[in-house]
Order: sequence, then structure tokens, then C-alpha cells
Amino acid sequence: MASSTMQQEMFNCSEYGNGSCPENERPLGIRAAMYSFMVGAIFITVFGNLTMIISIAYFKQLHTPTNFLILSMAVTDFLLGLTIMPYSMIRSVENCWYFGLTFCKIHYSFDLMLSITSIFHLCSVAIDRFYAICYPLRYSTKITISVIKRLLILCWSVPGAFAFGVVFSEAYADGIEGYDILVACSSSCPVMFNKLWGTTLFMAGFFTPGSVMVGIYGKIFAVSRKHARAINNLPENQNNQMRKDKKAAKTLGIVMGVFLLCWFPCFFTILLDPFLNFSTPVILFDALTWFGYFNSTCNPLIYGFFYPWFRRALRYILLGKVFSSHFYNTNLLTQKETE
Repeated sequence: MASSTMQQEMFNCSEYGNGSCPENERPLGIRAAMYSFMVGAIFITVFGNLTMIISIAYFKQLHTPTNFLILSMAVTDFLLGLTIMPYSMIRSVENCWYFGLTFCKIHYSFDLMLSITSIFHLCSVAIDRFYAICYPLRYSTKITISVIKRLLILCWSVPGAFAFGVVFSEAYADGIEGYDILVACSSSCPVMFNKLWGTTLFMAGFFTPGSVMVGIYGKIFAVSRKHARAINNLPENQNNQMRKDKKAAKTLGIVMGVFLLCWFPCFFTILLDPFLNFSTPVILFDALTWFGYFNSTCNPLIYGFFYPWFRRALRYILLGKVFSSHFYNTNLLTQKETE
């Protein structure tokens, strides 16, 4: 706090109210509605993804390479809902950051890391489904548990190193006129990307992996159509496996589509904002950020809609049956689902 006061003395902070939070002009009713809506989204995000984590970790039947990737992705969404969204909620509703500049950087680093980690996970799932559907005979030798572990290390380490490195080095702010004054005087959590790092983030963290995913899923669905035409001529066990793989690819394709839809506006704004002299209204950027957060809310809802086993697992968890010995061997899949 003392260093913040010294910084304010070095700059003319009259424009920012000497670093104090501006009076919130939103009526109490609107603020209450915003809090209610955001708390609901946070609850669904945390509880839904926690259910996904417990289900895949506990039930032995769900211990597959694909599901381990989905488990790790659910951990990403769970952490976003538990550690990022509550602080962002207060900032969004109150129009002020109460938690200091250091925690602002930590918060934004984790926020950036988790969003990039999600798209890396989706890329890994796309690769997994590519081998399962396009090269089914080679799938078990190509996608092993050791391969999954290496993919997970990559999915977490690269975004983490990028996010914390860029934010704490403040490389993202090089060349931004007036940024030092904004940091010293503003009561917000100012993290603005310059042209170089805004473009780098968009290309490396979103556009390139997103393009890879779209290309892979295009190939998957092309192969799936060929399989559909030939499916009646296959042996019954191979027929059933292809139906399962096609359904899994379709569901995960929807998850991917929702992710791209939710996060594209935010990443695209980060790309454009420095070229528009940072003229994007704060309230718009805030809204786009929350639109991205809602992706983590949607994922467990998508699985709950498409996968009956997820609904059964939720019921067993709520009934406390997971505390019974040997219940982890329970069959979550009906005969219809295994076909």
C-alpha cells in the first residue's frame, strides 16, 4: 500500500480519483440481479465440473484415455469457476478491483493460463478421436496412457509458462503510452496487450490450435460419413464400436464448437484493441470475458444432455453411493449405450 501511495505521488492521479474506487452508478436491483446470475453460473461451473471429475476418477468403467483428457479439462473448468470467476464477479459488478496489483497479475495469469489450457485439451481430444475413428486398428498402440500423460503435461505447462511469463514480466505492456500512470493511479485491474503480444496470444493461443481442431474434426466427420454408408456390412462388434466413436466425436465436436463460439469474441478483441488505440469500452470487454467464462459452465450441461452415464453418476454421487465399498465397479452404461 505504501508503494502504491508513493507511485500516486509521482503521477497526477486526479483523473483517476487518486486510485480510489469510483462510486457505483448501477442501481441496487441491477447489481443484485448481476450477482444472482453470476453466482448461479459459478455454482453450475463448480458443481457440474466437480461431478465430472468425481465420476471419471471414481468409476472404473470410465477409465479410458479419452476420459482422462476430459477429466483434466473438467479440472481446468472447475478451477476457473472456483478461483477466477468469484473475483471477476466482484470486479464486474462493483466496477472496481479491491485486491491489489500483485493479486491482479496472479488472477489474470491463471485466467489466461486456464483459457489456453482448455483449448490445448480440446486439441488433444481431437487428436485422440482422430486416431479412434480414422485409424481404429492403430488406436490402442498410438494412444496409450503414457501418451496421454505427455499430452497432459504439455497442455498444462506451456500455457502456464506463457501466461505467467508474459504477465509478470509485463512484456505485454511494452510501448503502451500511459500504462505506468494507469497502473499507479487506476483502481481497476489493468492488463492490456500491445500489438506484438496481442497478436501472439491470438495466433498461438487460439487461432492456430482452433484451426487444427477444425481441420481434424472435418476429417473425422468425413470418415464418419464413409463409415455410416458401410456400417451395415461390418461385424456386429465393430459396428457397435464405430457407433460409440461417432457419438463421442459428435459430442466432443459440440464441446469444441461451444468453446470457439464463447472465446472467439474475447480473443479477437484482444487482437484488435491495440490497433484501435485501446478504445474498446471496459463494459464490452468485461461482457466478452464473461461470455468466455460461460464456456466452462456449458461443458457439464452438454455432457449431461448427451451422456446418460453422466446423469447416472450424478445421481449416485448425490445419493452418497460412491462411499460404498466396491461401488466403483458399477455398470454406468446400458446395453443401448454400448451399441
